Amino acid sequence: MIDSVRRSARTAAARLPPAPTLARWSLGAMVLAAGVHKLHDPAAWTVYVVDWLAPLLVVSPTAFMLVNGYLEVGFGLALLADRYTGVASLVAAGSLSATCVYLAVVWATTGAFGDVLARDVGLAGLAWAVVRQALADAE
Repeated sequence: MIDSVRRSARTAAARLPPAPTLARWSLGAMVLAAGVHKLHDPAAWTVYVVDWLAPLLVVSPTAFMLVNGYLEVGFGLALLADRYTGVASLVAAGSLSATCVYLAVVWATTGAFGDVLARDVGLAGLAWAVVRQALADAE
């Protein structure tokens, strides 16, 4: 039975696109979806701006989310289209990594957003994998 499941899994996996393509598509879809949601409901994202961060922003938290939303839509589409992949994935990786640092500080000091931090650590790793592949492909 286990051998049958293993064979079926291998057959199914062989039909999938290569891992770097799946990683790029996944990152692109996530960045695009986050951007669209920020444009649709920026208030849902402003909850992640804690009191001490708000004064450091040069715009309101809502405006900050809207600007990020437009940028994320563009970078997400670039990743999905396999255009400017190195730049788009590097921006995503840098943004996700900075977000992880910020969320870790908030979690350590207030206990908030630990669930989001756990998710974003994995997404940052995915983004860095796409960066690595894009740079290797550029050589």
